[in-house]
Amino acid sequence: MRIDFDPSELDRAAFYRLLTAIVVPRPIAWVSTWSEKYTVDNLAPHSFFTVACVSPPIVQFTSVGRKDSLRNIEGTGEFVVNFAPEHLFEQINATATDFPAGVSEFDAVGIAREPSLRVKPPRVAASPVALECEMHSMLRMGDSTVVFGRVVHAAVSEAVLVDGHPEVRKLQPLSRLGKDEWGALGEILEISRVRFEDWPGAGG
Repeated sequence: MRIDFDPSELDRAAFYRLLTAIVVPRPIAWVSTWSEKYTVDNLAPHSFFTVACVSPPIVQFTSVGRKDSLRNIEGTGEFVVNFAPEHLFEQINATATDFPAGVSEFDAVGIAREPSLRVKPPRVAASPVALECEMHSMLRMGDSTVVFGRVVHAAVSEAVLVDGHPEVRKLQPLSRLGKDEWGALGEILEISRVRFEDWPGAGG
């Protein structure tokens, strides 16, 4: 037996809670930006995040509402997606606080910066990976805006590389779940894709 939920019959908050409890786990884009006049930097987690394109390399995240990250990117055209590792769980959560626009989350939470190579927003020094991005485009839908950023530089800590490739057990990614729940890396399953020519009966 299933329970039916009609988005048109629920208020926004109720269906948002349902949707974010179903679409799980969600990777986190820990986005750093500068304000338009480069007076204050900003750092905020966004859990509607994924890869949009491989060539050119483009990532996307969604700003639900008009948050500082979105306004800053509109003004400067640049941002950094910092990887969200498990050991920075409390700091990542703290940067989701609705600080006033003139307050830097780096300073308020006590997070060390490091300079980026290709863009002006700083990177999170303790994050193992940073994707430096130039804004490609934006798509507004209802109360949200999808931000597409072309990755112009990727900086990866040697500590998370195995044979030159990021190793998920070393990255220890965080993810968002429903309510106030977060996910950490659990059991890892590995399986190869089956080619059609190897599918039983494919050869006739």
